Amino acid sequence: MSCFSSCILPPSMLGIMGGGQLGAMFTVAAKTMGYQVMVWDPDPEAPAAQFADVHLCAAFDDSKALQAMADCAAVTTEFENVNAQSMRWLAQYTSVSPSGECVAIAQDRQQEKEWIAKAGLKTVPYRVISAESDIDSHIEELLPGILKTATLGYDGKGQIAVSTIAELKSAFAELGQVRCVLEKKVDLRAEISVVVARLDEKHTVCFPVAENQHENGILAYSLVPARLPLSVLQQAEQMACRLAQAMEYRGVMAVEMFVVGSKMQLVVNEVAPRPHNSGHFSMDACISDQFQQQVRIMCGLKPAAADLLQPCCMANILGDVWLPQTEPNWSVVLNHATAFLHLYGKKQVRPSRKMGHFTVLAQDSEQALQMARALHLRLQSGAQEFCSTDDNLS
Repeated sequence: MSCFSSCILPPSMLGIMGGGQLGAMFTVAAKTMGYQVMVWDPDPEAPAAQFADVHLCAAFDDSKALQAMADCAAVTTEFENVNAQSMRWLAQYTSVSPSGECVAIAQDRQQEKEWIAKAGLKTVPYRVISAESDIDSHIEELLPGILKTATLGYDGKGQIAVSTIAELKSAFAELGQVRCVLEKKVDLRAEISVVVARLDEKHTVCFPVAENQHENGILAYSLVPARLPLSVLQQAEQMACRLAQAMEYRGVMAVEMFVVGSKMQLVVNEVAPRPHNSGHFSMDACISDQFQQQVRIMCGLKPAAADLLQPCCMANILGDVWLPQTEPNWSVVLNHATAFLHLYGKKQVRPSRKMGHFTVLAQDSEQALQMARALHLRLQSGAQEFCSTDDNLS
C-alpha cells in the first residue's frame, strides 16, 4: 500500500488521553517528528501539557473534550484505566490505537488471564474471588499467594500477600470485597518484560527483553539485556508477539512475565496497552524508542528497528529522593559520562511517586546495574558534587 494515501503524516494533529510522564514523552517524540499534539488531562499541571499544542484541561467524562479528540487524525492513550467505551466511540470518527477492546482486556485481570490462555500461553495458577463464599477449602492449594483486585491496581497497589485462609478473608475485606484474583506464589527466578510494537501481523517488532527488579512493589531497575539464556529471551519475545497477535493488537504493548523454577519456565503476568516504565531504556540505548514507535503505529507507519545499541540499566527516581531535601543534587547523574537523566516535570513531590528516571550505558548489563545503584545511592544521600571533571564519576 502507498503510505501517502493511507498513512497519517506531519503536521497532522494527534490526540492522547492522559498527560502524565508517558504522555509527555509521547508528545516530545511526536513533536520532534513534526506532528501537532492534543493532550486530554484534567490536571492543569500535567507534564505533557507543557509540550502539547492543545491541552484539553477537562474531566475524562467531559463530552466536549471527547468531541474535540474526535477531530484528531489519530488517538492513543498513555494509561489503561481510560474509559474504554470512550475509545470505542472515538473509533467511529478517527483512528484509535490500541482499540477500546484491547484496553478493556488490560483493565481486568480476569479477562487478561482468559486472553492469555486463549493465546495458548501460561499464567501462574489463579482463581477469581467475587464473594467471601468463593473462599473455601479447595483454595488452599493456591496458598501462599497474592490477592489482587481485578481492576485499578498498579505499582503494588490493590494487592496483598496472604498465607492462610484467615489472611485471605481479611485481605478480601480490606480490599473492599470487590472482585479479586488470587494468584499462587511461584518459585520466582526473575521478572522480565517485552515491549512489542505491532502494526499488523506482518509488521511487529520487539524491543530487547528487560530484566526488572522491584522494590516495595514499584519498578526500581530494568537491565538490558536480561541476564538469562538466549533461548529464554527468544521464547519471551515469541510469547509477547503471540499474545499481541491473538488480541489483534495495534500499538505499543508491554508484556510482563515471570521466569519460574530451575527450568526457567515462562508465564505471563500481565499486559500494559501502552509504552511501559521498563521500556524507558529504549530512549537512550536503542535505534528507536517506544514513544517513537507509538507515534509511528498510530499513524499507520511500519515500526522502526528496535535493536539495542549498548547494554544498559534504567533506574527509577521516586519522590523519596527529595526528602528531606528540597531538590536532589542532579550533578551526581549529570556529571557521569554514560548516564542520561530524564525528569518528568511534576510539581508535587510525594514518596513513591515516579518523578523521573536515568539510564546508564555500560559494557554489560551487570556493570550497568552496579553503576546505576551507586548513582542512586549518591542521589539518596544528597552527596555533594561540583560541575567539574571528575574521573571518579564514571
